[in-house]
Amino acid sequence: METRIPEWKFEVERIWSAHAPDYGEAVRVAQHIASASDEEILRQAASQALPILRAAAQEEADQVTRDAARRRLGVVRDVLLTLATPQFGKRQIAVKIPTPEERYRQLLGLPLGCRLSATEIHRAYKRVAKQAHPDAGGNVEDFLKLSAAHDALMRERRTGQRN
Repeated sequence: METRIPEWKFEVERIWSAHAPDYGEAVRVAQHIASASDEEILRQAASQALPILRAAAQEEADQVTRDAARRRLGVVRDVLLTLATPQFGKRQIAVKIPTPEERYRQLLGLPLGCRLSATEIHRAYKRVAKQAHPDAGGNVEDFLKLSAAHDALMRERRTGQRN
């Protein structure tokens, strides 16, 4: 988590909870968040709030504009609250990126982690290729990916037998 999120949360909360919010200060904080935050959703919320906050900071701004600015500031506040709230029970596990062989097996609907015969690979390819073939209403790109997966698994199988 960013170290500035609690600070930004405090500043936005202070502005938002005031009887007459200082929209000039809100513009300053939103600009800082939009330019310095590492969190995409927070940068986006602050960037989207900036135009209406700037309009509300003008002295001739009407009540409708100020109400809209307060709602946008509330969105930024909600995002900050979500990011600052501890997520108990949720582990921050990095997503495992599948290896090329695992992707090939997934494309062909083959099980992971077990040795496959050439016949099993070929049967799985034929089964999936019947549906993915362009003549059967499939997509050319998908069919080419299936063919490449079949070729790669067969090549790995052949090189694995020699070792």
